Amino acid sequence: MQNGLKFVAAATALFGLSGPAIAETPNRAQLAAAVKAEHAANVKRLKDWIAYPTIAAEKVNVDKGADYMRQLLLDAGFQQAKIIPTSGVPGVFATLDSGAPTTLGIYFMYDVKQFDPKEWSSPPLEGRIVDRPEGRAMMGRGAVNQKGPEMAFLAAVRAFKQTGRKLPVNIVLVAEGEEEIASPNFHEVTANPEVLAAMRKAVGVFIPMAGQESNGASSIDLGAKGAIELQLISSGENWGRGPAKDVHSSLMAVVDSPAWRLVKALDTLVADDGFTPAIDGWFENVAPLTARQKELIAEGVGKSNEAEIKQQLGVKQWIRNEDFLTSAYRLAQQPTVNIQGLVSGYTGPGGKTVLPGRAEAKIDLRLVPNMTKDEAVSKLKAHLAKRGFGDIVVNVSGGYGPTETDENSLLVQSQIATLKQAGVTYTLSPRLAGSWPGVLFTGPPLKLPAVGFGLGTGGAAHAPNEWYLIDSTNPKVAGFDEAAMFYVDYFYDLAVMPRAR
Repeated sequence: MQNGLKFVAAATALFGLSGPAIAETPNRAQLAAAVKAEHAANVKRLKDWIAYPTIAAEKVNVDKGADYMRQLLLDAGFQQAKIIPTSGVPGVFATLDSGAPTTLGIYFMYDVKQFDPKEWSSPPLEGRIVDRPEGRAMMGRGAVNQKGPEMAFLAAVRAFKQTGRKLPVNIVLVAEGEEEIASPNFHEVTANPEVLAAMRKAVGVFIPMAGQESNGASSIDLGAKGAIELQLISSGENWGRGPAKDVHSSLMAVVDSPAWRLVKALDTLVADDGFTPAIDGWFENVAPLTARQKELIAEGVGKSNEAEIKQQLGVKQWIRNEDFLTSAYRLAQQPTVNIQGLVSGYTGPGGKTVLPGRAEAKIDLRLVPNMTKDEAVSKLKAHLAKRGFGDIVVNVSGGYGPTETDENSLLVQSQIATLKQAGVTYTLSPRLAGSWPGVLFTGPPLKLPAVGFGLGTGGAAHAPNEWYLIDSTNPKVAGFDEAAMFYVDYFYDLAVMPRAR
């Protein structure tokens, strides 16, 4: 997932995993026993899945990964699961029809970020169980983003299969294998006539999450920023100046540098402070935070541990040395222009004294309502052209707009009910600073609520030593089995919600 900090929130209630669900899950002990009996097998399934990554950026397992996802769904109890071809990496579509009046939509991603094994303390595809202050955790690429939370959801579904019971809701699920490259083709999955017809029956869609803080607080992410992945490429060949290939650096005295040209172009994209976007017209369609959104953010900041968040991020201060609340507002409302990486010339040990013929910047743009992907790309290109950088190639590799969901929707209200009855401190996050393609559900033609939701915890998404908590030593934070049972309870709570029928 295109993840981001999650202190944009409001909170209420106290934590306790043993609290009753509003629907009083019938014979809950039977389902809990099934989850417990399958614990070792479920952990093994997660370990095996981590060992088999789909990495869209590197074209690793882009076909076999979809079939692996399909088999996991069928094995968990979905009656049908099929691969949906796209112009890129395939998607997967599955349904579980229990004959219930209510249908729940679920979004999965089965791809993961790239990794460098040298940066990890254990092999990133091993799925090693390690001891952490939080308890026993699985370390591996994709552990928390998002295979761990998704496997906990499948464990909840599997419990019904193991006990021979019918789910109280129907489920329609779509999974994609390109989320980590900003979902360039997922729209082809949601537009598939069969998928679209099934999704229209859903009361809403959620992506399983695991974002509990150490105090037990979980969140419902009501919105998320949009994301665009792109590359800016400067080359002597396209510019018509500078070398067409790497040449000796002594020629810098008489030959133009594509690398410096890219640096000069990049410098125009942000203000002198280094973080405020300076692309022409960038803020003209940015919707300000509403009074309610500011209220939720302020309440959430009051419930969060700023020192703990800074420690996790390895930062000592926020931009401009702003206070926690001001930074929380900024995190939610500011669109961003970020340099992920710069690639040019020689990057090995020592120096090589070359003048590179090509330079590339890997960029991501984060969008807020009411910005759109097409608008942002158009403004970026126009901005560069106006300043004489029209030769800089703008290669858009993926992207989508921001998403928002009404907290009063049936989906969110049913989730709040489950959190309250479980005694979980919950947060309503107006806008996740990270991104996921929820706009394909909240936007036309579906116009469904779509949020992030779940219990459990983990960390280091997109980074070395990514982990997901399996067995918790903190009674306020869910381990794998508790996260699975939370979804079991939610199925029953959603089924009895007013208007769900």
